[in-house]
Amino acid sequence: MFLRATRRKKDGKEHRYFSVVENVRVPGRRCPFQKTLLYLGEINDAQQSAWVKAIGVFDEASGQARTLNLFPDDHPVPGALAANSVSVCLGDYQLKRPRQYGACWLACELWRELELDAFWSQRLAASREGTDWAKLLLVSVAYRLIEPGSEWRCHRLWYDRSAMGDLLGEGFVWGGKDQLYGVLDRLLAHRDALFQHLQARWKDLFGAKLDVLLYDLTSTYFEGQAEDIKKARYGYSRDHRPDCKQVVLALVVTPEGFPVGYEIMNGNTLDKETLPQFMERIEGLYGKAQRVWLMDRGIPTDDQLAALRAGESPVKYLVGTPRAQVKKTRAHWEAAPWIKVRDAVEVKLFKEKDELYVVARSDGRQQKEIAIRRKKLARLLWTLRGMRKETQRDRLLMRWGAAKAKAGRAAAMVEVRLPGPEEGISAGTYSFALRKKKLKEAELYDGHYLLRSNLSDKEPEWLWQLYMLLVRIEGVFRCFKNDLGIRPVYHQNDARVEAHIFVCFQAYCLWVTLQERLRPLAPGLTPRQALDQLGGIQMLDVELPTSDGRTLKLSRYTQPDPATELLLQRLGKRLPEQSPPRLSNPVKLELPQGAV
Repeated sequence: MFLRATRRKKDGKEHRYFSVVENVRVPGRRCPFQKTLLYLGEINDAQQSAWVKAIGVFDEASGQARTLNLFPDDHPVPGALAANSVSVCLGDYQLKRPRQYGACWLACELWRELELDAFWSQRLAASREGTDWAKLLLVSVAYRLIEPGSEWRCHRLWYDRSAMGDLLGEGFVWGGKDQLYGVLDRLLAHRDALFQHLQARWKDLFGAKLDVLLYDLTSTYFEGQAEDIKKARYGYSRDHRPDCKQVVLALVVTPEGFPVGYEIMNGNTLDKETLPQFMERIEGLYGKAQRVWLMDRGIPTDDQLAALRAGESPVKYLVGTPRAQVKKTRAHWEAAPWIKVRDAVEVKLFKEKDELYVVARSDGRQQKEIAIRRKKLARLLWTLRGMRKETQRDRLLMRWGAAKAKAGRAAAMVEVRLPGPEEGISAGTYSFALRKKKLKEAELYDGHYLLRSNLSDKEPEWLWQLYMLLVRIEGVFRCFKNDLGIRPVYHQNDARVEAHIFVCFQAYCLWVTLQERLRPLAPGLTPRQALDQLGGIQMLDVELPTSDGRTLKLSRYTQPDPATELLLQRLGKRLPEQSPPRLSNPVKLELPQGAV
């Protein structure tokens, strides 16, 4: 990197502009090109007062802002302007403290767009020592959104490498990890109020409604023993970590992905035990209304669905059923004609009591399930053939157990005869064969799934499209776990565990707001890609020493490339003005007494 001066004649006068540039080599191009990183603007190059370029600086010596005329050290300062001028040594400039700016700025913009700054400033009052808890919460949420990790890592590494301090203003004082933990201790009392505030904002910004709600559950596990966490239990792990204690997270979102609310439950809570209390909680927050609840199989029981249908105002629902139900109900729908709702999707309808059942068949899903099973079967059969070389029965049984676990349900398609305790391994005692009849029967139901609902007045295509929305909540869970780092949980305190999830929830609120902004503008662009794109905008401190021993410091963000400029234009966002320069006190060297 180096300083480049560009000369330009304007109105018969010569002006000189300075930029910090770097040489960049591109494959297929012999010579490198110069990429502008920072534009420093014009520095006076003439002595006529009418040409003088003045800038506003903050003088640390006086503690006030003042206007100074800048001149390069290779040109004399006019005597008439000497009192309010400074001569900078351009050849001795330094670039210091590079830090991430673009993604942090976007996180702050989304925070203000949801009016979370006003919401939290009213509820998290600053301490007597001057700790601004609302801004510290913004740091935690932005960190979780951009580069999630532990509070210790945020304190020791990320904050200093980000421009959050510049974006939060001069009055903000960074307190470190202890204050980040202190923020967690102050959040949970305002959770329900935040739910209602966010729904109002999303309604104003995007017209979000609560007519259709998607309900599902996931889990997040703990590192460590989690002995002091009351809700930490061993249970069915959706993270494939049955060796770790966990908590269950129940979440409700709209079809667009806007979260309505969540609950944290014991790690051994069964799916079917969660629905009644959660529906009661949502009705308490947002009132009773004619909503449609979408749920996957395994969440509601028959008794719970009967309770939803009973009463003066039945609750509308559309749920999946276990795979075995397709086979059990075959007699009801086998003779009915298929109704095509998509090129590769067909449905059949039948009623039972006061419910409507929809049998759906997808050609694409059928081919996928057949291909997966056949791949597992091929791998299992090759393993069984290789096991013929075994000479020890115990090792043969161990290999069979491992192969069976890896094959999953496909193992039921193979009949295996194993040697008895007193038998040796031979062709008569060890054999296997493919159950062709069972395989053919299984493929007959591949690609089929059964839905049940009390929306009997709706078209089958509408019901099928509605059920397909459940993939949205799976995407929300992937975002929580992969992009926002909700797992694993390292906290060993009940309140902080729930506050950790609450911070992740707020980070997801920023994420889904950005996602909804991008949807009509660039449907293929994800929030993570947008954050990474803006992450290329860095902030640097340009330090220019002056001839009188002071230092002029300009904190400048780098120029966005054309792709980033286009993204900002599409989002309707503009980067803020560059921050004003600062003029430091002159350096004083104090020698110890007796030194010469």
